[in-house]
Amino acid sequence: MIWLEGLSYLVTILGFPAAIYVIVREERLRRANEISELHRSLSQEYDGFLRMVMDNADLLLMSRACLPEPVSEEQRERIEIIYRMLLSLFEKAFIILHSDDMDGDAQRRWSSWEDDMMEWCSREDFRRLLTKLLDGEDPQFRAYILHLGQRCAEKAAQA
Repeated sequence: MIWLEGLSYLVTILGFPAAIYVIVREERLRRANEISELHRSLSQEYDGFLRMVMDNADLLLMSRACLPEPVSEEQRERIEIIYRMLLSLFEKAFIILHSDDMDGDAQRRWSSWEDDMMEWCSREDFRRLLTKLLDGEDPQFRAYILHLGQRCAEKAAQA
């Protein structure tokens, strides 16, 4: 009977920490899977956005140069709507994926989004509309994307 009592103590001493370890590990895995799924979902949204840009090829949004003047009112409106949609997607990605203390995988995922943001910020027409389009957006995202726009403007001025 004493050995059963000793065995129960042993199970308590070893089993409780092991259970906590398993629970913490499972929670980390669940969170990592959740973040990966969010990233995949955002990436699919961006792919859909790029299809829309392709459907509006007359606006030349994938070229480095802005649409040559004269630009019709209808074209300006479509460009502004498309840029609003893009900024909304970038803001979602920023809120969901960005943090000041990202580890390797998180940093890699974020770098992919930052590359896309830099590519769009390199367009002068996009930068010109940024402050107008960012009214009412998340203050941290606003500061972040304006900083990227500034870096791209400086880079363009040096070229």
